[in-house]
Amino acid sequence: MISDHQLQQHVVEELEFEPRVDAAHIGVTAKNGVVTLTGSVSSYAEKVAAEAAVRRVTGVKAIAEEIAVRLPNDKKWADDEIAERAVSILRWDDAVPNDRIQVKVENGIVTLSGTVEWQYQKNEAGHAVHKLSGVVGVVNTIRVQSPVPATAVTQQIYKALARDARTEASHVTVETDSGVVTLKGMVRNWHERELIERAAWSVPGVSEIRDQLTLSWGD
Repeated sequence: MISDHQLQQHVVEELEFEPRVDAAHIGVTAKNGVVTLTGSVSSYAEKVAAEAAVRRVTGVKAIAEEIAVRLPNDKKWADDEIAERAVSILRWDDAVPNDRIQVKVENGIVTLSGTVEWQYQKNEAGHAVHKLSGVVGVVNTIRVQSPVPATAVTQQIYKALARDARTEASHVTVETDSGVVTLKGMVRNWHERELIERAAWSVPGVSEIRDQLTLSWGD
């Protein structure tokens, strides 16, 4: 089993290896597989990149993310300017039904609302705006609505997992209720956990995923 000190060091090294992150301003602590990130970054995109880098490290079971976004004075934008740019970038993104998405900006925090038929559309909308200059946070409240029977959703998720050789589908239980999917079972690492979630999100009719999967590291 990896020690807390080793895990901390591995996370620090991964952050230093990530070119999108200035690791010098990020503090890292680790305890029982839970990694806490503190400090500050100069953009919301850098904050997202830092969290993604930590998820790649073997032994990380959970992340407590306390990084603050502190924009340099020359990179600060007014809320109405951010909102206008967010609307424009969504309009030009073919993967997003922009006519069904509303944008609100307050103190640099972008809130997205509305409804879409697919989870990838919700994800793409959030991804599109989080890279904009001046954004310090993104709250994605877009709802996924698709009238697909629960049994069909469950069957399609099991089939998606079975097709992916990188996942152990036999160790995963899927429960579906009105578009809300609950995943249970044991997975080998964080990467496999993300693959299983991605497979579940790829099925039409999924509006929410409750991840109750357990990581087997150290067991």
